[in-house]
Amino acid sequence: MTLHGVRRPCPRRSAVPADDLSGDPSGTPDRRDVVRRGLRVVGRGIRDEPVIFGIAVLGSAVYGAGTAGSGYVLGRVTDSVIAPAFAAGRVTGAQVWDAAGPIALVALLTAVGVVTRRAAGGITMYRLQARYRRAVTRQYLRLPLSWHHRHPAGQLLSNANADVEATWGVFAPLPMSLGVAVMLAVAGVAMVAADPVLAGVGLLVIPALMAANIVYQRRMSPLVMRAQALRADVSSVAHESFEGALVVKTLGREDAETRRFATTADALRDANVAVGRTRGTFDPVIEGLPTLGVLAVLAVGTWRVRSGAIVTGDVVQVAYLLSLVSFPVRALGWVLGELPRTVVGWERVSSVLDAGDGMAYGEAEPRPASAGPAALAVAGAGYAHVGPDGDDVPVLFDVTLDVVAGRTVAVVGPTGSGKSTLAGLLVRLVDPRSGEVLLDGVDVRTLRRGGVAEAAALVPQSTFVFDDTVRGNVDLTGALTDDDVWAALRLARADGFVAALPSGLDTRVGERGASLSGGQRQRLALARALVRRPRLLLLDDATSAVDPRVEAQILEGLRGAGESATVVVVAYRMATISLADEVVFLEHGRVAARGTHTELLASTPGYRSLVTAYERDAAERAAFREHGTTPDTGPEQADVAPQEIS
Repeated sequence: MTLHGVRRPCPRRSAVPADDLSGDPSGTPDRRDVVRRGLRVVGRGIRDEPVIFGIAVLGSAVYGAGTAGSGYVLGRVTDSVIAPAFAAGRVTGAQVWDAAGPIALVALLTAVGVVTRRAAGGITMYRLQARYRRAVTRQYLRLPLSWHHRHPAGQLLSNANADVEATWGVFAPLPMSLGVAVMLAVAGVAMVAADPVLAGVGLLVIPALMAANIVYQRRMSPLVMRAQALRADVSSVAHESFEGALVVKTLGREDAETRRFATTADALRDANVAVGRTRGTFDPVIEGLPTLGVLAVLAVGTWRVRSGAIVTGDVVQVAYLLSLVSFPVRALGWVLGELPRTVVGWERVSSVLDAGDGMAYGEAEPRPASAGPAALAVAGAGYAHVGPDGDDVPVLFDVTLDVVAGRTVAVVGPTGSGKSTLAGLLVRLVDPRSGEVLLDGVDVRTLRRGGVAEAAALVPQSTFVFDDTVRGNVDLTGALTDDDVWAALRLARADGFVAALPSGLDTRVGERGASLSGGQRQRLALARALVRRPRLLLLDDATSAVDPRVEAQILEGLRGAGESATVVVVAYRMATISLADEVVFLEHGRVAARGTHTELLASTPGYRSLVTAYERDAAERAAFREHGTTPDTGPEQADVAPQEIS
């Protein structure tokens, strides 16, 4: 027994290959393709939230115009107030108001634009994230269990969280970048109006800034893509380790799991460091180029003022506006820097939203609960799992059986015979590749969504218990009375231990039912199914952790309730099987035999050997105890151990 993943390096199972994004087999992303695809995602987001995004852009435009307009105001104040004040050697109150009034008005306008831009931009981003988290989650619920088996849980968590955030994170800088484009246009016009010569000198900075941004994006795109993909790997490894906590601890694999997580986390750290190092290299360049432009403007401007071609205010205006020019270019750079993350995130999110193997439903209505036990039939059903390499792994072959309404049928077979897969077909967790499953004579694929769940309930061996009260775990709807809950608990033989709990039905059972034993958790899960009063009840080895005596009481109770439910039980204990009206023996994915327990014991050697294994082992252990020794193997270790044959 080994923990999945402990003895192998973490695969890149959740990463999006670089060549999938670029079309370049070398793995180097095509920047133009990334920008084009990123802009398509941005367009989708704008269509989803047009009003709020429009308000954000409007606020940003007001901010951009106000910021650029402040340069014009500063130039006029310099000429009309500051220069005369220096010449006169004094400042009057009127001059102060003449200077402060326009500046304050522009500042107020700019502040309103900033608040509007940030608030509306943030709302846009968070609404998009919430919208697509809900969409991804709804898709998870629609997709069949077979699809979930092919995708690690850590990857699915990353799709719904980190990938959605990465997809729409671009909407944080986007409104600002669009607004500062207005700033760039206004600033350019104002600079040219002040002095075309100085404007020409200053605007030489723009091509240099654009060139620096192009180089920056080419360096950043692959680094950001890798970092985003590694986030999903870290999530997958962490989730797998947490889920396998019991195995990790019992096998003493804490150090190995720590090293495995550290390897992936270190890879993510190195990727993020590479992103930060690249940003740290280019930031000073992008910051420094406008400063060099300002120095050039001051040098040329001083000469032109001395020659009388322009006044001091023109130089101040052009220099100030030029210092603002770098901001629009950098804002556009922020958007371009987010686009690789947007593309990676959207590729991963859309792979879920576009998954084409969702189940189709019809319009047929299931029979009401008052119709009594359900009749069940399987006609020529075949099924194959999809293996890790994408190849089909056949499990069931031409399975045909029928279950008369109100009867109890036991499904028995060795490991890998397809018992659990058959149970999944009966409640439509998956659909057969061939043949059909009929509930009350109706193909389950033609029932409306939720129709099978209303009529049938499955209790699996791997019991899940919520971190909630006993009542909350049994009554998932919150609409049942305590009498209904207690009735289900009594039928599942769980009323005794629940009554002994400190707060009875209101006792919290802890995460995954940590305060309960395995058998108690199974009985609680059984009560959860019974409280719904299903017409078809499937127990997939659902009492394996329950004492055989209690299990017999439960099954006897279910037989007594046979007038309201048909029961199909996957079992391995002879005491359990002998209570069934009929037994179906599966072997190698086929129905090898069927009949009563007594008939199969007499007619089918494989069945007889299988179901008597537990009793043989118990007898051997009793013989060892009688002689004062202990057997080397027990039911959990023998070649025909109960968990193996079930």
